[in-house]
Amino acid sequence: MDAVVEYLLSGDPAIRWQVLRDLVGAPDDEVAAERARVATEGWGAQLLAEQADDGRWDGGTYRPGWADESRPFFDAWTATHFALQSLVDLGLDPASAQARRAVGLVRDHVRWEYDGSPYFDGEVEPCINGMALTAGAYFGEPVSRIVDTLLGGQLPDGGWNCWAQDASAVSSFHSTICVLEGLRALEAAGGATEATRTAQAAGETYLLDRGLLRRKSTGELVDPRMTMLSYPVRWYFDVLRGLDHFRLAGRRDPRLSDAVELLRAKAGPHGLFPYENCHQGPTLFDMEAEAEGFPSRWVTLRALRVLRWWDA
Repeated sequence: MDAVVEYLLSGDPAIRWQVLRDLVGAPDDEVAAERARVATEGWGAQLLAEQADDGRWDGGTYRPGWADESRPFFDAWTATHFALQSLVDLGLDPASAQARRAVGLVRDHVRWEYDGSPYFDGEVEPCINGMALTAGAYFGEPVSRIVDTLLGGQLPDGGWNCWAQDASAVSSFHSTICVLEGLRALEAAGGATEATRTAQAAGETYLLDRGLLRRKSTGELVDPRMTMLSYPVRWYFDVLRGLDHFRLAGRRDPRLSDAVELLRAKAGPHGLFPYENCHQGPTLFDMEAEAEGFPSRWVTLRALRVLRWWDA
């Protein structure tokens, strides 16, 4: 077996089952057995254990309960919204008893700080709603109100922006990728419509026209941090996150070529990919002891999936 694959298989069940499925091509029953361990072992079980009986993680929906919104404060990743994002990434089986209990508590009890609406009705910012749509679609919850809000907030250039005050605003890579992931999850769950597919295609074209990284007007790099690989991605866009969306959406396009080659060049001498950009903020726990600049199982898995898809 390839040494890189062996290294990845020595990680958490959340990584192992995805390696077996996507890199090894293991039989379905072997993949399913490993995936089932996410609910009872390792990071998945640890994250599920952090949920309170009121459905929330760390006492809050988007912000943890201890955050003082009246004082300067940046991101924290410990509340319900980001816990659900992590459970999707870990691949917790939506049909498992553990998933049904956890998601049921969210559905029945968790409300947005913004206006008290139920979690799966969504909020107002597209980056937040896109991630909530991903979780809702993945776990089989009704998400029509989120979808309606997102479709109504799409900008003329095809993307979305959490800071848009009116239709004259330009889109944001960060907001757009969050929404696109949600729309793609909706498609995977069988809930897409002609309107959502049209919106997804326009959002993807927004990114493609910019090569995932550059300003359409000048060709300049939007932000050097977008070239840096990260995990967890939170609400941030980076080149690997963009490529992974197009892999899952099954949309190959020559405008992705430069981004693919940038990613390919990041492989280390042993075939592992580095963790380059940690999105700072409190976390419930660290999934791995990897530091910036060192090889990462998560980043390597995600990068190899993209490259195998592209090169197939």
